[in-house]
Amino acid sequence: MTTWSAIAMAQTPDRAVRTGVTKSKDTVTVGEAFEIRVRVRAPAGAAIKFPDNPDTSGTVQARDPRTIVTTDSVQSLDQTASYHVAAWDVGRQSVRLEDVVVTSGAPARAELRVPVGSVTMFVRSVLPADSTLRVPKPARPLWEIKAFPWWLVALLLAAIAVAIAIWWWLRRRRRPKPAVIIDPYVRAQKEFTRLESMGLVDAGERTRFVALAVEVLRDYLVARYPDASLALTSRELAAMIRSHPTVPLEQLTRVLHETDLAKFARWGLTEERARSLAREARAIVEHEHEASKPLTQAAA
Repeated sequence: MTTWSAIAMAQTPDRAVRTGVTKSKDTVTVGEAFEIRVRVRAPAGAAIKFPDNPDTSGTVQARDPRTIVTTDSVQSLDQTASYHVAAWDVGRQSVRLEDVVVTSGAPARAELRVPVGSVTMFVRSVLPADSTLRVPKPARPLWEIKAFPWWLVALLLAAIAVAIAIWWWLRRRRRPKPAVIIDPYVRAQKEFTRLESMGLVDAGERTRFVALAVEVLRDYLVARYPDASLALTSRELAAMIRSHPTVPLEQLTRVLHETDLAKFARWGLTEERARSLAREARAIVEHEHEASKPLTQAAA
């Protein structure tokens, strides 16, 4: 059984919403599962809200949660909601579903309610034609006392013992690994090389490229001088770094200032200037590394 109806959507008279209702079987037995499908096709950009499962107090009740499948969402929004139900009374039964609510897309958010109506099926009994000679089984007791499965307790204790033994063996086998200390200069050089290979400047992200280069520079300064905290502003960092003559202060101040302008004031950076600032950040690291090396005996 398939029913189609065309209803013009609000504020879009040139488009239509079509609905269809199908069922997998016309005749079922008591308790036999069958499926009701509600298909809605609406214009692209719309939103479809299907009704919930039938009321559990009726003779036709849902067996599983409702499922929604989208067939098309490019040219139009085509969705199908499936309701898995079963009837618990004989004769002609019907299940009523609420309306489908279709909301049009932006800018007008108009709602259209599409009635689904009632779905009718015939439910036949599973009893034989002559049930007078059938004697039903006696009712089962409300509470059944069964023997406690002690073997489950033994199995659980054995599993816990095995888990404890494995944990103890792994703990004894584990040895603390020596901490790997990476030289700040080597780490900074690797980070600069990796940053250049990312191709951010070619991708148009010049501000991000310069900001990452300055971040590598500041990480190096923090590793060399703990008082050069990352929490310091650019001006505070420049004031603090005056006490460390191995760092080129004028060059550092210029790089930090131009980077702040690009990050916070949206100062336009050319491709060449972005690469130049990254080279200056790397040069500051190399200058500080060479200047902080201890003098050799020959030079002394």
